[in-house]
Amino acid sequence: MNVRLLALLAAFSTAVIYGASYTIAKDLMPVFIKPHALIFFRVIGTAILFWLVSFFIKREKIERRDYGRIVICALLGTSVNMLFFYKGLNTALPIIASAIGVATPLMVFVFSLIFLKEKIVKTRILGLIIGLIGAFVLITYKQDLEGDSGAIIGNFYVFLNASFYGLYLVIVKTLLVKYNPIHLVKWMYTLSIFIVLPFSYKEILLVDWIAMPRPIYFELLFIIVFTTFINYLFNLFALTKLKPTTVSVFVYLHPVFASAYALLVGSDSLSVVKVSITLIIFIGVYLVTKPVKTTTVVK
Repeated sequence: MNVRLLALLAAFSTAVIYGASYTIAKDLMPVFIKPHALIFFRVIGTAILFWLVSFFIKREKIERRDYGRIVICALLGTSVNMLFFYKGLNTALPIIASAIGVATPLMVFVFSLIFLKEKIVKTRILGLIIGLIGAFVLITYKQDLEGDSGAIIGNFYVFLNASFYGLYLVIVKTLLVKYNPIHLVKWMYTLSIFIVLPFSYKEILLVDWIAMPRPIYFELLFIIVFTTFINYLFNLFALTKLKPTTVSVFVYLHPVFASAYALLVGSDSLSVVKVSITLIIFIGVYLVTKPVKTTTVVK
């Protein structure tokens, strides 16, 4: 099997894993593990796995001036964002949550405009407006939620996760140029253990490990090992062998697989509104991320 095909398979696998993880996480929460406790287990488990892998990679010394940026990246990309995500997913529907998550590239563009002074392009601004309108409609969507305002708050938390992660992707770029991603991520997850612990320790004590069914243990391992660790390695491998634009296309598959898995196990249902608004978000993300001619730049 050639390397390009392996890279495509890795990128495809990440979409499948992410899609399934929305429903699997909801199987865990809140009956067996509360949202913040789940984040702690995910963070500490991932940190251990990355530390193990890092022993096989040449050691690197982190420059003191980069400590602050790494802490910020840990806050935005591996702790606070997940605190919002799992708290939101606790009440949000899997299909809607996965569609809102696709809005991350929109937020990357917003923060690139603010911090990287990226040029304002008409097509991308249009895509941003379209995508954010779609996200707003999904966040406030209540048709099959029996009027539960908690679901709307949950949807908003998922959007906050996408926003924080978008900012993280902008800030972490300079660090990825200087350091091996494995070493960088291991330190971010290590820091995140101490960031999330104050929010999680009460919920950790509530976990009844003896009463927990065996399938729940496997689902917890799936979230720790596959959703975070394996997916990161797969995505990193895909990025080294494929163009970033090629890898980014697989983001569109996350809601597809999330919907398929949720429908398969009966944790969610499709509707015309969900499908149509998700497509609107897709259009917005496509316009924001596609290459544009410099002649369309607004002066």
